[in-house]
Amino acid sequence: MLFMVVEHFKPGKTKDIYQRFSQQGRMMPEGLKYLDSWVSANLDRCFQLMECDDPRLFQEWILRWEDLAEFEIILLVSSKETGEMVTRLL
Repeated sequence: MLFMVVEHFKPGKTKDIYQRFSQQGRMMPEGLKYLDSWVSANLDRCFQLMECDDPRLFQEWILRWEDLAEFEIILLVSSKETGEMVTRLL
């Protein structure tokens, strides 16, 4: 399954996030796969594209970062797949 993770940096924690990342990496559990990410121009959010078959792995990962950020985990369905489903219902 494909997910968009919106990581909202807590105020004043951007440097701390990058410091921890440089020292410890992403700290993701086995089975949670990072694909790519984008950071907002004002450095207060990170949008991460991730893949995972067990959404509980996000809970484990979030617990390692919850002191520095808050997270939204959004399950994604491709436009093509959604279009095919909607077309069948028309």
